[in-house]
Amino acid sequence: MSETPGDVRTLAGDGHRGGTARRGGLDESSGAPEGAPPPFVRDIGIDTGIGAEIGPSAPEGRPPSGSAGGRSIVTRGLTKRFRGGQVAVDGLDLAVPIGAVFGFLGPNGSGKTTTIRMLLGLVAPTAGTWELLGAPMPAGLPAVLSRVGALVEGPSFYPYLSGEANLRRYDAADPAADPRTVTARVGLALDRVGLAAAARKRYRAYSLGMRQRLAIAAALLGPRELLILDEPTNGLDPQGTREVRGLVKEIAAEGTTVFVSSHLLAEVEQMCSHVAVMRSGRLVAQGPIAELRAGEAVRVRVETPDVAEAAAVLAGLGLAGIRADGGGVGAELGADVPERICAALVTAGVAVRGLAVQRPSLEDVFVGLTGEGFDVG
Repeated sequence: MSETPGDVRTLAGDGHRGGTARRGGLDESSGAPEGAPPPFVRDIGIDTGIGAEIGPSAPEGRPPSGSAGGRSIVTRGLTKRFRGGQVAVDGLDLAVPIGAVFGFLGPNGSGKTTTIRMLLGLVAPTAGTWELLGAPMPAGLPAVLSRVGALVEGPSFYPYLSGEANLRRYDAADPAADPRTVTARVGLALDRVGLAAAARKRYRAYSLGMRQRLAIAAALLGPRELLILDEPTNGLDPQGTREVRGLVKEIAAEGTTVFVSSHLLAEVEQMCSHVAVMRSGRLVAQGPIAELRAGEAVRVRVETPDVAEAAAVLAGLGLAGIRADGGGVGAELGADVPERICAALVTAGVAVRGLAVQRPSLEDVFVGLTGEGFDVG
């Protein structure tokens, strides 16, 4: 479900340097209708709708340049208010470190896609400022967007063409791309996403995971310092989800900052090094996942039929937060070690079926911050 009402401008396909802007009517789950060819811009840039036009790309092979302050994305008070008073994003302050896999997490409708559209210059913010790769926006869009790859609201490809042929058409949309090197460029992009063997297969025969990987390949047709992916695993089966997750990790290992929006807590937890949590357009928390978890207590869980006796042993060891149920008992681990706890239980004659250390999940962090569950329905 789209997060912006009315007639908004959004990237067709992947939003890479040869992408185009088009108006409304885009189904977020599937992009353009499968039989409809994606429109391309060959002679002009992308109209961002905020008084700046995205011009030709920088020359291929240009070495990446660093971002000021070690941040790939910085926003200060970024706000989007629509007609009628609806506030989609409210005073957002983001700081995305260079080289991070940054999870932008929140329930559907929390403002994630609207934020991405503002970052890419597709929607004008109501208030606030932002920077991409150290350049103030929107003035820096023409110089910066050639270094940014993006997949926004699902891929759009010709179903009757092969993956390679589709990428060639995306590449042809870039007026700065050298047609003499298109074969090498497309081949490299396909190889990076693991689709070299399926390059000649028609797009309609691709699995969901392959389609998503092809969309990421389109965003990687040139050197990228920043890759922005909007719900890259949305609608994928478990195998496709694993494929995209592994690909994101590989891209990040090569030095590219990856900004991933998602409403799936478990996916972000497995994929990302840093996270920002959104709720109803507001930023709830951000930082390295390990630091966010540090605010929640690590617990130890003992599975035993001797629940009362086990609880007494844990209390005798000075553990806090003891909670018992029919299958066992748990407590905050604190500075103690599991080995000592297990030895004390066995010494006391408690039958131990299992003992596990339970570290806080992102869901625990979210509930601790907001007092509410994370509804992804």
